[in-house]
Amino acid sequence: MPALALLSALFIIGFEQLVQWKYGAAGIVGMLLLSVGIKAKSPAVSSAGAVLLAVLLAGPAL
Repeated sequence: MPALALLSALFIIGFEQLVQWKYGAAGIVGMLLLSVGIKAKSPAVSSAGAVLLAVLLAGPAL
């Protein structure tokens, strides 16, 4: 169990660093809103984070 938690934490940290590097501060805000919304079980907050990340990802295609 501790190995799975450590592996999961490393993956999440790596993903957050990738988002920050590629999308800057707006990407970190989106990840923060998404993760806080999931932890707090708040659909509005997690949806706002997901929409922000989706807009950042789709931005170059628009």
